[in-house]
Amino acid sequence: MPNGINQSKEAIHIIKPFTMQIKQIVRELEEFASLSLQESYDNSGLAVGDIDREVQSVLLCLDVTVEVMEEAEKIGAGLIISHHPVIFGKLEKLTGSTYAERIVIRAVRSNIALYSSHTNIDSVIGGVNSRIADKIGLKDCEILSPARGILKKLAVFVPVDHAASVRQAIFDAGAGHIGEYDQCSFNIEGAGSFRGSEKSDPFAGKPGTLHFEKEIRVETIFPGFLESRIIERMKEAHPYEEVAYDIYPLDNKYHRAGMGMAGNLENPMDPTEFLMFLKEVFRSQSIRHSAIPDRKISRVALCGGSGSFLAGAARKSGADVYVSGDFKYHDFFQPDQRMMIADIGHFESEQFTLEIFHELLTKKIPNFAVHFSEVNTNPIHYF
Repeated sequence: MPNGINQSKEAIHIIKPFTMQIKQIVRELEEFASLSLQESYDNSGLAVGDIDREVQSVLLCLDVTVEVMEEAEKIGAGLIISHHPVIFGKLEKLTGSTYAERIVIRAVRSNIALYSSHTNIDSVIGGVNSRIADKIGLKDCEILSPARGILKKLAVFVPVDHAASVRQAIFDAGAGHIGEYDQCSFNIEGAGSFRGSEKSDPFAGKPGTLHFEKEIRVETIFPGFLESRIIERMKEAHPYEEVAYDIYPLDNKYHRAGMGMAGNLENPMDPTEFLMFLKEVFRSQSIRHSAIPDRKISRVALCGGSGSFLAGAARKSGADVYVSGDFKYHDFFQPDQRMMIADIGHFESEQFTLEIFHELLTKKIPNFAVHFSEVNTNPIHYF
């Protein structure tokens, strides 16, 4: 050995960077805000990239711009998670003639995946509107316009002695929530009949013989985006070889998802004081607003992004002010002195969405590198 030094024969271990498959990252985001909750015009989800690919880090932004792409390339981020989708309308060509085409071409060349969570994360409890409400300090919050067409009803037939365990499995998977109540179900006793073939292995009775079993029909409701998980857990807990169940679509409002939010200030504020407070919290360079009311602000309605379509719902909620962005000239006439409109700006209202992405990923994947973009992607400038 050189210099008489005994060198270790142990292999030198190279520490590899911590990596995650894109589909694992996506799963964490979509368990919180299912793509099935997005509006019909939206295009959330993975727009560019191989979902099975492993990446070392992600970059979070509100919008994907050329500057954001440069930032991702510089730090080696293999995935960009944005609030707004790059591909919003049709993408019929890839010639680089439009902003979206140029971003997509660059993403492919740089092997950077693009994922967005837009109106789906707008609509969930704990999402964009909840974050805005938290920043304002609202209490007793509720969805301003609850979603419809989300809920379904499950009816499953279970032998009496197994009803409790099957019911619990369904509840644990996310079924049975009605307002502030959980584990909600309706149960009816009856008798089920079945006759298995010679190839069957029945829970009770004998193959080829008609059998009657005392059963309980368990009914409960669930959000449709949890259907596969609920059915899977139900079958795992059910003793029958073939499980009999029905699923019905419902038109009931789903109060745990929808657009906008309304809540109450703990301490009512003077309207001018409230506007100054909004300007400071959301770093708005200017706030456009309708006539200032002659009463204090107590109840606040809000919607991240373009929210003029919810002005009527905000009035009906009893709000003293409606906070959102992108109001047109005639929208400011709508309150008719009964409610003040405060337009804080589209970008300003949604800027804290990145905090939600960051918290979701770092909580579930603590060793993974998640970066905030340092690029200001607000396309609106003030003179």
